[in-house]
Amino acid sequence: MNRPLAVARMQLLNKWLYLGIPGIIIVSSTLIAIAILAMVPSDEGEGARLAFSGQAVMWYFLAAGVQSLSLTFPFSQAMSVSRRSFYIGTLGLFSLLALALGVLYWLLGLVERATNGWWVDGNIFALPWVAESDWWIQILMYFALTILLFISGFWFATVYRRWRTIGLVAALVGFGLLVLGGVAAISSTDSWAAVGAWFVQLTPLSLSGWLLLAGGVLAAGSYATLRRATP
Repeated sequence: MNRPLAVARMQLLNKWLYLGIPGIIIVSSTLIAIAILAMVPSDEGEGARLAFSGQAVMWYFLAAGVQSLSLTFPFSQAMSVSRRSFYIGTLGLFSLLALALGVLYWLLGLVERATNGWWVDGNIFALPWVAESDWWIQILMYFALTILLFISGFWFATVYRRWRTIGLVAALVGFGLLVLGGVAAISSTDSWAAVGAWFVQLTPLSLSGWLLLAGGVLAAGSYATLRRATP
């Protein structure tokens, strides 16, 4: 395990990229959301007002997935680090970061509820549908979404490393065609009502399971691609 740990430490050499920027995103997006909610008057009895800006840092993990490969993979190969060690070390590090982010979101949700939505009746972190679940389900939900976004960025970066621009464009076009094919199949069979019913019956726990399943499939695909990627 020395090599994967060395890869994790190598990734963290750029603390600004993996710790500083996410921290700035969380603080700035939260303060901006609170300021906007404070300026917009709320009607009595309206209840908490949703603000999805708190989830912005999760989407940063999509870019982090790309950067974790493009910025450090060539250097790791020059240091004779195996692709397997690079993969395990990088994925292990970001799994811990995603778990820490999930715990942070849960704690911020507790503070949000204790302060009546940051004193402005805002819902930034304690989203009603998720916050009604047990604490561990909330953390699992945030973890699953964050790691899926990271793996998505990581996989697209490996596709580019393996097949360059043509491969990346083909992957994006293929993904778009897959989505369009799914929409066409649902429309041709008049299954939109069934699809809507399926989404409605989802719970945070079941949705977390689907997100983890998708992340596992992408993780396997990214490793298979990375094994033949060139620095």
